[in-house]
Amino acid sequence: MIVAAGEALIDLVPEGSAADGLPALLPKRGGGPYTTAVALARLGARAAFCSRVSTDPFGQALVRALAEDEVDTSLVQRGDEPTTLAVTAIARSGSASYSFYTEGTADRLFELPGPLPAEARAVVFGTCSLVLEPGASAYEELLRREAGRGLFTALDPNIRPGLIPDAAAYRERFRSWLPSVTLLKVSDQDAAWLSGVPDAEAAAAEWLTAGPAAVVITRGAKGLTVLTREGLRVAAPGRSVPVVDTIGAGDTVNAALLHRLDHHGALTADPALSEERWRDVLGYAADAAALTCTRAGAQPPYASELIAAGPA
Repeated sequence: MIVAAGEALIDLVPEGSAADGLPALLPKRGGGPYTTAVALARLGARAAFCSRVSTDPFGQALVRALAEDEVDTSLVQRGDEPTTLAVTAIARSGSASYSFYTEGTADRLFELPGPLPAEARAVVFGTCSLVLEPGASAYEELLRREAGRGLFTALDPNIRPGLIPDAAAYRERFRSWLPSVTLLKVSDQDAAWLSGVPDAEAAAAEWLTAGPAAVVITRGAKGLTVLTREGLRVAAPGRSVPVVDTIGAGDTVNAALLHRLDHHGALTADPALSEERWRDVLGYAADAAALTCTRAGAQPPYASELIAAGPA
């Protein structure tokens, strides 16, 4: 089992214009860890979601959809606070930006759960849940606890600058997580924000000395690169597709990386893959993310869709 820990929210995605000139917004299920859990299940992994979700109609829809995709919800806490909302703006390129409404929402009150299921072998963290207190400290404690137990841990910071009041403090906190992280995945933009240097690979090389076994850098349509503690550098190209939007693409990458690493028996506290196998893992992630970009909202592909699409 692979556990995704973090927020579930509703993305309000532009869908034409209302009669008075205001944007028409269509609610879509989202949140980085939530979408990662869905993507894992759709790709064929046994997945669980660990979070605190509202009992409001949005929260009910979020939990119902997890069940429909056969995601284990035994680690989902419930509360009557509202669901977090993210108002989405889509650029002509398809890239998305967000304005968040998080005050008093359910996920912020997440509490450290009891032991994860015995079959859990990996847990992945990221995005808003690692920023918004008091829940952020509970997720951080969960990361450290499970790393201490020897679980494979993955982190995708997925930076949302508008949610981070003290950038320097967050960067310091990020570095404190690295000894507990097996796999770090960052976009090139997030790497620049976190490190303060434009060279993502230079930043990754430094982070590798702090604990992770591997750092995967995503570069949008330009593809993915992994740097490992053993000194490997492997790259895979992106896939050329008609982009509707990029919502959920990075979360799909998270899921695809973990699912394919599991395929190679590498969900261990000290994974070591050959160059050939890393190229396979990155290529699989690129294929899955490309399919996500061809549709509106966070809609990761099913395994059957990847098979049907065939090699790029």
